[in-house]
Amino acid sequence: MSSKLVLSRKRPADVAADAVVLYAFEGGSVPKLGRSKLDRDISRELIRRKAKFKLAEVTDVVAGDGSERRFVLVVGLGKTADASAEGIHKAAAAAVRRARALRCESLVSTLPGSMPAVTDVATRLRLTAEGLLLGSYRFEQYLTRGRDSSAAPPRITLALEKTSRAARAALERARALADAAGLARDLVNEPAASLTPSEMVSRTRRLARQHGLSVKVLGPREIERQKMRALATVGRGSHEPERVVHLVYKPKGRPKARLAWIGKGVTFDSGGYNMKTGSHMDGMKADMAGSAAVVAAMMALTRVGAAVEVHGVVGLVENLVSGRAFKPGDVLVTRSGKTVEVNNTDAEGRLVLADLLDYARTTIKPDATIDLATLTGACVIALGPAASGLMGNDERWVARIRDASQRAGERVWQLPLYDDYVEMLRSDVADRKNTGSRYAGALTAGLFLREFAGEGRWAHLDIAGPAFLEKDDPFWGKGGTGAGVATLLELALSY
Repeated sequence: MSSKLVLSRKRPADVAADAVVLYAFEGGSVPKLGRSKLDRDISRELIRRKAKFKLAEVTDVVAGDGSERRFVLVVGLGKTADASAEGIHKAAAAAVRRARALRCESLVSTLPGSMPAVTDVATRLRLTAEGLLLGSYRFEQYLTRGRDSSAAPPRITLALEKTSRAARAALERARALADAAGLARDLVNEPAASLTPSEMVSRTRRLARQHGLSVKVLGPREIERQKMRALATVGRGSHEPERVVHLVYKPKGRPKARLAWIGKGVTFDSGGYNMKTGSHMDGMKADMAGSAAVVAAMMALTRVGAAVEVHGVVGLVENLVSGRAFKPGDVLVTRSGKTVEVNNTDAEGRLVLADLLDYARTTIKPDATIDLATLTGACVIALGPAASGLMGNDERWVARIRDASQRAGERVWQLPLYDDYVEMLRSDVADRKNTGSRYAGALTAGLFLREFAGEGRWAHLDIAGPAFLEKDDPFWGKGGTGAGVATLLELALSY
């Protein structure tokens, strides 16, 4: 559940709301509301509290008398020189989270001032709206009435005295992203018993019809005909049949490019016979976050009017243990014909992606491909929970994704694909093993995928860190984050 947001041409002080949000840079002044009593109260209280305006630091002040009495939330943007899209997201999210904690039913937000990284009003409006909406999200489907002590998400007004077509378009894009990210987060947060491969297919079909996307679903027979043996083998241990969903978005007019977005959709990962320990199995309902990001971003394309043709392909399986489950030492024949020795059944995601990448390469024939997956714990160890690892075989394509993520306010960090590390994947009985040594686990996973991507432009985004957060984050909260959705949307709009 998220807030609703509208645009107003009134001054912030003239909008009836329980709270007003102002933004201030570290070492800078606080914007004035134009009401002397309110402004004096705010200034006096900020001086008393010695507010520093560090990034996402909220100082709440009760200001004014009578009908003008309200909360004023002054949110820090940090140092002007360090300000970024990510910073605006965090500051706006901190404001709405604080307003919710104060049980405000409504709030009006101003816009952050101009900064070197974000100078135009429309972009600042979009980022502020995204932060407010994304920060208001809560997954409450399984909370019984009366158990949750927090207030409902507040109604939000963005005050902008001079509106324009660009501002209205920016707001619609923010709403589209927030809805898409909310969808991805709902899917990731859903218990694995509820969101099985077949249920994911049902929801995706329904959403595709609502958004005007074409959808093709491959069941076990079609997957067998497509020779996706690696993907099918991963799902063999479950009574839930494996599925592949192929979504297509086509723009009006001639597309500027054809892109393929590939998502790993392991709706629950026990690790197979290389079983995870109990603590490592917690949260494995989120192992389908790559597929959630792809499906959600596809749904947003019709609203933002991207000029590219996009194919979203996700592979949906459960990795469980049974008498039919695959075993360490098995040799699989992938769709490409290459053979893989399984030396770890808990490295199943790359087997799913191997067949999907070959399917995209030969069936879709895209100009460029990106796959998203919660692939390796090694990437989390390297980059922590806030950043995704980016790898690829084409520097211009990787740079385009990296730039899109920066504009989108998501952290990615490029990791190398050293050719000599392929030796770590050498097998005595097959073309490749599915894992290397204990070292460079994220890199060898990327090198494994590169084998199946072919010669075309390809990139891999390992979202294992930011896709699902165990600790409460000032921006995302806890649980699913929708990692990758904003980057995919920005990437499509960069053409």
